[in-house]
Amino acid sequence: MVLRGLYKGLGMPELRTYNLFISHSWSYSNAYERLTDFFNEHPYFQWKDYSVPQDDPIHNCGTDRQLEDAIRGKILHASCVVILAGVYATYSKWINKEIRIAKELDKPIVAVQPWGAEKTSKIVKDNADIIAGWNSDSIVDAIRKLAK
Repeated sequence: MVLRGLYKGLGMPELRTYNLFISHSWSYSNAYERLTDFFNEHPYFQWKDYSVPQDDPIHNCGTDRQLEDAIRGKILHASCVVILAGVYATYSKWINKEIRIAKELDKPIVAVQPWGAEKTSKIVKDNADIIAGWNSDSIVDAIRKLAK
């Protein structure tokens, strides 16, 4: 209790671990990696990754239904869903399914506006609870506001 008050008195955020599901296209893994770098480098921000990176064995699911169920299991444990709002998201059946699952499970969605992108996904932005700019402060602040 004293420690909490000390952090708040100093203007520092309360420390907690944020369980994040990061929805992204494997074709654009460099954006995913940069986003995880933002989280790892941000001061006073602890997080756990519940997303589906390319090297995760979840890809061995035999059917789309099995993969969807596995993704649902990951989103279930997330306190927030972060979606890279690149235009590719508009055409991804998996990102659309992840949005649907997040909504069904009442998980807040943070859309991240890609740096320098001229076009972004209307579908992602329309379903987001908040749209963050492509910098760690904006993204982390959005997560802290929304995460359950």
